[in-house]
Amino acid sequence: MKHLLCLNDWTPDEIIDVLDLADKLKYENRNGIRHDHHLRGKTLGMIFSKSSTRTRVSFEVGMQQLGGYALFLSSADIQLGRGETVHDTAKTLSRYLDGIMIRTFKQKDVMDLAEYGTIPIVNGLTDELHPCQILADLMTIRERFGYLKGLKLAYVGDGNNVAHSLLVGCAKTGINISVATPDNYSCDTKYIEMARKIAEETGSVVEITTDARQAVNNADVVYTDTWVSMGMENEREERIKIFTPYQVNENLMSLAKPGAIFLHCLPAYRGFEVTEEVIDGPQSAVFDEAENRLHVQKAVLVKLMA
Repeated sequence: MKHLLCLNDWTPDEIIDVLDLADKLKYENRNGIRHDHHLRGKTLGMIFSKSSTRTRVSFEVGMQQLGGYALFLSSADIQLGRGETVHDTAKTLSRYLDGIMIRTFKQKDVMDLAEYGTIPIVNGLTDELHPCQILADLMTIRERFGYLKGLKLAYVGDGNNVAHSLLVGCAKTGINISVATPDNYSCDTKYIEMARKIAEETGSVVEITTDARQAVNNADVVYTDTWVSMGMENEREERIKIFTPYQVNENLMSLAKPGAIFLHCLPAYRGFEVTEEVIDGPQSAVFDEAENRLHVQKAVLVKLMA
């Protein structure tokens, strides 16, 4: 049985296969070709310990388009983390459902669901990783450039879950990645080392720096994320001061290649990590990127649950 817990669990070929299927499903969706036979009669349980716009809507709509049913389970609806163990929850839900997507805080909860359950588990986001988002990013990049290997992606900002998954996803697909973060806000060394080990096999270049301009120089893709992630609101003022030099604005974008695109996983806080001129400008692909969450997650669900 296959899960989507971390992109490191998938081979480069498996990742490309998902992107190929996502392209096919997107084409069919836009041209009125129904594909509701893929998961007809299947049910996906969606556990949300963290709220979301894109994750909930894209998975729920995706299951409907594939012919299945999505069951929303908030932290107020189930006992996970409120007395019942992940072990018992996993075994119980495995008797009712055909798959689980979970958006939560601890990566360990996702890993435990996969260990103790008997159905596919999809990591919809944890504090450490966001693999579904990065698959959508890779799909968007490939749509724009026609290929992945040899491109350069610059990530500027907080060394968070998106940055961790970008490191792994880029290394897996041969994209050169340069991550620029302030001191003390760098990526977890575990994921840096993981990406560098993968890069030895794929030929990707992994660069870690504190210099945003160095990272963005000659980049094909410039990427950022919020400076204040969910649960860090008490650090807001301090983080704004520290991260202001890492804002993606027209001046920083000018250092990238002329045909470079801008990506952001959303929600974006305009005027902070990115200016309106960039996110609404001609180089922005953020809403294509947001749409592609739907298509790539459908592809993941078909691969895991069909």
